[in-house]
Amino acid sequence: MEQQCHCERPVGPQRPALHQQGWRVTERCRPVKQRRCSRIHAAESGLLQKMGRVLKEKATGDLDRIFKGTSKTRERLGLVDELLAYWRVEDAEATLEELEDLLISVDFGPKTSGKVVDAVRTSIKRGKIKSGDDIRKELQTAIKQLLADRGGPNTELRLGAERPNVIMVVGVNGSGKTTTIGKLAAKLREQDVQVMLVAGDTFRAAATEQLGEWARRSGAQLEAADPARIASGAARPDKVLSAAVDTAARSGTDVAICDTSGRLHNNWRLMEELSRCKAAIQKRLPDAPHEVLLVLDGTNGLNMLNQAKEFHETVGVTGLVLTKLDGTSKGGAVISVVDEIKVPIKYVGVGETIADLQPFDADTFVNALFPLQAAS
Repeated sequence: MEQQCHCERPVGPQRPALHQQGWRVTERCRPVKQRRCSRIHAAESGLLQKMGRVLKEKATGDLDRIFKGTSKTRERLGLVDELLAYWRVEDAEATLEELEDLLISVDFGPKTSGKVVDAVRTSIKRGKIKSGDDIRKELQTAIKQLLADRGGPNTELRLGAERPNVIMVVGVNGSGKTTTIGKLAAKLREQDVQVMLVAGDTFRAAATEQLGEWARRSGAQLEAADPARIASGAARPDKVLSAAVDTAARSGTDVAICDTSGRLHNNWRLMEELSRCKAAIQKRLPDAPHEVLLVLDGTNGLNMLNQAKEFHETVGVTGLVLTKLDGTSKGGAVISVVDEIKVPIKYVGVGETIADLQPFDADTFVNALFPLQAAS
């Protein structure tokens, strides 16, 4: 006897695996055999939990890694300590002007710096600020609120029970795309998630080799064009990506991470090609890519803002990855990017090891830039 399943379910072609099994998929998951439905629910739930452990992982050393990785930016902000040490209400406006200049100096950008300082100014006018420590706390709160308001509260990867989850990774040359892909794959493989790495950079044979090495180290599957076709220039990235998504769907791969060629954001021809790559993925899997991650080199400072705008306009970026944070004093720039394009930060890179690719946490990041103990 069939029973009603009250789970919420997507409609139509988003669930090809269920259709292939003869399931009738509707908004309310119309009468099905409860026993079979429960098995699929359990399998999907297990996958979600498995991925959730990866995406929410917070090892005990994470705070130390972020703190060390932001040291150069924090040193640049060291003048904040002096500025707040002798703060007086009578000098509030002069202090706020200097504070705004300091934020601009670490590439928060004039617009974002002004928003943050205005929030502090409002709290002073309301009588909430009594000391330099209070200003620092309000500064933290204002930046965290901006990140939440403009980027949204959810900084986890948007991965669900459907297979495959497709992540498309984009960025300019030298931003750290391939390394980021490799580290993310390794983190997922540590939790037994089945990962496919797709070598969509068909311009450089070395890119495929580098991705292949990450696949070998992490135990991920590699999908790439024939080396001879890459060498002759006959391999088209959109064809490589669409074929790989087909393979991932047939094999039941959990996550397919697609590399793309690094390109200058102001080269319209290459940006159009990137748009075609996304369209090719969508043709094979309408809901994909589930994430479009833009990798930004932290050492570029505010120069990354124009990059982010162009990539977002072309492919609809859903998340940011900030790399090389440990090598820059311009860590505030990514906050300006979030403010401008309204896309959350998903990961930050603070070193060379796999563990140094950290899931972004606004509290940890902002507290590392403006540690309260420094104002004591």
